[in-house]
Amino acid sequence: MRFIRLCVAALVAAAAVLVMTGTPALAAPATAVFTKPQDWGTGFEGKYTITNGTTTTMNGWTVAFDLPSGYQVTTAWDAVMTRNGQRFSFANPSWAPTLAPGASISFGFNGSPGDFGAPTNCTLNGAPCSGGTTNPGAPGTPGTPTVTASGNSSISLSWTASSGTVTGYRVYEGTTVRATVTGTTATIGSLGTCTTHTYTVRAYNSTGESAASGSVTGTTTGCTNPQPGGRGAPYLYLGWGNPPSPATVMNATGVKWFTMAFILSGGGCTPAWDGQRPLQGGVDASTIAQIKAAGGDIVPSFGGWSGNKLGPNCSTPQALATAYQQVINAYNLKMIDIDIENTDEFENEAVQDRILNALKIVKQNNPGIKTIITFGTTTSGPSWWGTRLINQSAALGANIDVFTIMPFDFGGGADMYQSTVNASEGLKNALKTAFGWSDATAYAHMGISGMNGLSDQQELTTPSTWTQIRDWAKARGLARLAFWSVNRDRGCPGGGVQAACSGIAQNDWQFTSITAGF
Repeated sequence: MRFIRLCVAALVAAAAVLVMTGTPALAAPATAVFTKPQDWGTGFEGKYTITNGTTTTMNGWTVAFDLPSGYQVTTAWDAVMTRNGQRFSFANPSWAPTLAPGASISFGFNGSPGDFGAPTNCTLNGAPCSGGTTNPGAPGTPGTPTVTASGNSSISLSWTASSGTVTGYRVYEGTTVRATVTGTTATIGSLGTCTTHTYTVRAYNSTGESAASGSVTGTTTGCTNPQPGGRGAPYLYLGWGNPPSPATVMNATGVKWFTMAFILSGGGCTPAWDGQRPLQGGVDASTIAQIKAAGGDIVPSFGGWSGNKLGPNCSTPQALATAYQQVINAYNLKMIDIDIENTDEFENEAVQDRILNALKIVKQNNPGIKTIITFGTTTSGPSWWGTRLINQSAALGANIDVFTIMPFDFGGGADMYQSTVNASEGLKNALKTAFGWSDATAYAHMGISGMNGLSDQQELTTPSTWTQIRDWAKARGLARLAFWSVNRDRGCPGGGVQAACSGIAQNDWQFTSITAGF
């Protein structure tokens, strides 16, 4: 996972192609045409080209299609992907909110397995991808709404107008109409305090309704209960990177929790810090005591990208649970994090299942303890291995509290905020599919663990970007926010990827201060 490491995944990149034609075809429909540039047997590359053959501008677009059982999209570019079972939807990116008459735009994706034909039941803004409309004369699809304000009992929305003749707009929560307006803004009132709601918008006229817009989720204010501990817990690693005094960082930032890395195998199924330092009597134990004396606490992280890990070394779930229990007992822990990565744990079905069954035992033996699993991601959400991990946790009844993704070293590109949001929405959809949860419940079981400053792939997360990510996660009620690492939370502009600084200009402990506000 961490510093100077192999990439989590190698992503195929492609640029959006925007082609303006000379003269629009006045009577032509809007279409979305599928092609398959590559198929290498174990996977394939798909591409859709959307063409606006109409005489009016398209205010946003969404292409949706079905894939056969067992198939999945592993990554996507130039579109924002969501998933509901085997139904995959791709909405226009933020940098391409409209599509002019006669213009075309493309997006692509990788899928697996290979030897694939073509998606089925394709729709473009609710109409067949081949052109035409399921409701001739109805307005075009409104733009995806945004939350413009929230109060103790209300949420305000705004969206871009539909094309065609519009009488008004209906705001839906699920299948229930919450507001009907003639303009492109609405305020939904009479809501409970500290409650989360998801809305879509449809335009209507005398002929009928448009297809639904994309969805937006908002949360009312007025939360009075304190947030549970461990929500904002950046990684602190005593193995390298000039580890700072945790008391100094706590006093400067207000942070109360740290995720301490990493518990590995000290030989066989015996836990040890970095595989060599004892649980008691060493620098790790004294650091934990210092944190607790300052009013804080820690979440130990088991595993990571490299090293000799407990998952492969402990032969049974019972033995692995016993190793976890030794650490829980040593520090009277309230939660533990299993950082499951690489081919020895993450990409190993037997070890995945062993970890999940061990955590199930830990939950049974320690009422009230919280369990977290942390794993890599693609820009559109969990990979095949991540999806399997989620599905198996449901099938085995592991009762995992928080599923945390690591949106870095994943081809995030120039917009790490949007790439992180896209990956998180993919995680939300995977959790909904596996557990049958609502949006709000899925968000409450999610976490984000980023990398401050420059990542190993030179992805750039600035303090401003991290603040955006924090605010997005906080507004949706995510359970956890972390980053790698406090050791690196110091400025060194132009310094590249470093163990003891972020590689960018920043104040000392700036990312930790932002995380403390989660």
